[in-house]
Amino acid sequence: MTAQPSSITADPLVGAIDQGTSSTRFLVFNARTAEVVSQHQVEIRQRFPKEGWVEEDPKEILQSVYDCMERTCEKLTQLGTDISNIKGKCTHAHVSVNISIGVSNQRETTVVWDKETGEPLYNAIVWLDLRTQSTVEKLIEKTPDKNKNYLKDKTGLPISTYFSAVKLRWLIDNVEEVADAVHTGCAVFGTVDTWLIWCLTGGKNGGVHCTDVTNASRTMLFNIHTMEWDLELCKYFDIPHQILPEVRSSSEIYGYMKGGSLAGVPISGCLGDQSAALVGQMCFKDGQTKNTYGTGCFMIQNTGVKPVMSDHGLLTTIAYKLGKDKPAYYALEGSVAIAGAAVRWLKDNLGIIKSSSDIEKLATAAGTSYGCYFVPAFSGLYAPYWEPSARGIICGLTQFTNKSHLAFAALEAVCFQTREVLDAMNQDSGVPLTKLQVDGGMTANKLLMQLQADILCIPVVRPTMSETTALGAAVAAGLAEGVCVWALHPHGLTSVTAEKYQPQINKEGENLQRQ
Repeated sequence: MTAQPSSITADPLVGAIDQGTSSTRFLVFNARTAEVVSQHQVEIRQRFPKEGWVEEDPKEILQSVYDCMERTCEKLTQLGTDISNIKGKCTHAHVSVNISIGVSNQRETTVVWDKETGEPLYNAIVWLDLRTQSTVEKLIEKTPDKNKNYLKDKTGLPISTYFSAVKLRWLIDNVEEVADAVHTGCAVFGTVDTWLIWCLTGGKNGGVHCTDVTNASRTMLFNIHTMEWDLELCKYFDIPHQILPEVRSSSEIYGYMKGGSLAGVPISGCLGDQSAALVGQMCFKDGQTKNTYGTGCFMIQNTGVKPVMSDHGLLTTIAYKLGKDKPAYYALEGSVAIAGAAVRWLKDNLGIIKSSSDIEKLATAAGTSYGCYFVPAFSGLYAPYWEPSARGIICGLTQFTNKSHLAFAALEAVCFQTREVLDAMNQDSGVPLTKLQVDGGMTANKLLMQLQADILCIPVVRPTMSETTALGAAVAAGLAEGVCVWALHPHGLTSVTAEKYQPQINKEGENLQRQ
């Protein structure tokens, strides 16, 4: 729903950069109603130079953010909002502002650039990338007992291709420009949030080099107990800590936009995309859990102010820290590498659908996979197995199998992977989930949502406002000291209405009457 021009001008606005693996969006929310006032989206090109390698151009990512901001501002102007008036109210001297910006980003994706020239020294290595498998094997080899969980007590993470430290180690070892810049002190490192904030706040001319605790906790260089970069971890990976960004909370003013239509507007929120979705789903209580269906699939459970270490293949990570003086909240996370990416593969590699949205109609035509099973381990297997050498498989094929059955099997694959993560989470928490809150682009697929409810045997709850990741970034930005357009109490945030899918199959596999 779009607010009327009169209310757009009167109410505070909060913008959110939602920089994901496959696209960038900029959304502006009405801070009183949480309605999306204006938005724009640009797709990001992924590069696959070798098998298992996934890269993106940092400059293309940055340009996509600028393009989305400018187009969104144009749309705001068409709705009757005077951007110059908004800018005028966002001066540094004021205690409060009428607009601020939050950042949500694809996590773990690694960028290294020259702080003197502002130029990236290599493409961004995307979180899905598998090139570091040999690096990971060498790192595990030098641990006592060759244990991939050797660093878990400090980081909450297994040694895996997934996380930033091994990508950064690979860059230093294999890219001469990166090695030289690290040696001369010109190189700086960051995940996508750091790259964007540095560029947006001035770049080589005084840009702020920072990250938030949620993104830092995905690097394997951050101690999730002391909430600091850990010098022993830096030594283990042989990474100079001087190239790392300053770690800040998820909700504070980091700096101000230096160019474009929103010059002077504060950037005051930063959350890794899955933490942003947790906040956007209003999962602020212990035990509340959400699952995001995007390129991959990510289930996160809020475990409160104390970290819970998993015995069943899940990650322990920072959920959020909504203010400098606020406590950090922790989460258990089950990460699945391939979800929506499997649908994209059916479209781009096999050509059985023309657009990703076609898969629902195609799968519905079959109504079953007819014994066909799809394990889309394109980037190995993440939670709960953490097996980078695994590869995809399609089995159970007969002469009767057609593309509709394969489409159905692809949707089932997403649901089965989620079921494995949910089972692990129930074992770790000791309290089985009674419902699953969901979000992400794939949740528009009603067949997928019903299949998920059936396979989990619990209700699946999808918010009717689908932009929960961007909303989470906007909430963090709006809560920041000096902005304060939202407050974390029961009446301080607009509740999210939802659609519920009830399981139609019980645990014994019997059909239930449609509710």
